Amino acid sequence: MNTSVVYLKLGGSLITDKQRPEAPRLEVLERMAQEIRAAWTARPGMHLVLGHGSGSFGHVAARRYGTRQGVHTPEEWYGFAVTGDAAARLNRRVTAALLAVGLPVWSIQPGAAALCQDGRLVRGPEEAVREALTRGLIPLVYGDVVLDTVRGGTIASTEELFERLAEQIPPTRLILAGEVPGVFTADPQRASDARHLPRITPRTYRALRAGMGPSAGVDVTGGMASKVAQALRMVQRHPGLRVLLCDGRVPGVVERALRGEAEVPGTWIEADPPDGV
Repeated sequence: MNTSVVYLKLGGSLITDKQRPEAPRLEVLERMAQEIRAAWTARPGMHLVLGHGSGSFGHVAARRYGTRQGVHTPEEWYGFAVTGDAAARLNRRVTAALLAVGLPVWSIQPGAAALCQDGRLVRGPEEAVREALTRGLIPLVYGDVVLDTVRGGTIASTEELFERLAEQIPPTRLILAGEVPGVFTADPQRASDARHLPRITPRTYRALRAGMGPSAGVDVTGGMASKVAQALRMVQRHPGLRVLLCDGRVPGVVERALRGEAEVPGTWIEADPPDGV
């Protein structure tokens, strides 16, 4: 694929109220749709892959039935189905908001195409995503329940799906829009001395971890540590890839990131420069 590919994830904490079951933030969804539309219009050559988290929809059922850890009993399989249904309900809301502004969004159910082996994706929806992009569509995936050859069933997050997709459809930029302005040295809501990190590379991350000791690290609220670790793996595997963790609550940030601006506020994660640079 000769033109640039950009991945954008709308975090579950951004598009839903995680304090209340199945509570979408419709005004945020509408604004996100408008920002995506503006960037899509401004960059007609851009291939865009969208994803979103499950927020207060899928996570509630998944926690109740322990779906991530494995699915074996009849009750757990019922929970597997309930979780998938909840994730799909939010997906219909997201799809509707994007279609309403005229974006050619095509929702792809990951669980119908993906397969895991002990929690690791060994097959994903990459063929459908690739074919959608060649036809000018905007494929939309989301965190979903997936069959697993070892655990019976499990859950594949949007980030895990993106990591799998990137192996065959490499992006130039990956944008993770949540409700925090990037990565901090500690939870900024609890630690007054928490520092914002505008840029992280594998080298600076190792130094940060070593300097802070084994019990400290980047902000782990909302799974931030796993997001950073995954982003670091991806930038090392895909030369030229830049990952941005940004605050989607701030109007215009997602649009600017999609347009390709270099100084969008947040935390940029990228590969180390060559020695001597």
